[in-house]
Amino acid sequence: MLAHWLVLIGALNWGLVGLGGFLNMNLNLVNMLLGAWPQVEWVVYILVGLSAVYKLTTCCKKA
Repeated sequence: MLAHWLVLIGALNWGLVGLGGFLNMNLNLVNMLLGAWPQVEWVVYILVGLSAVYKLTTCCKKA
């Protein structure tokens, strides 16, 4: 369940990053919230990525 929420949050964040690129704005919420702690920000990105891999592998096993 945690992996589901991390992937959802990561996807929304990437959507905002893309939108921010078109609007010439920084809409990266993870960076806005954790920018003062870059190592924590990197851990969040790693956790989101690992969650996506987990979701992909469990999704493929069910099919």
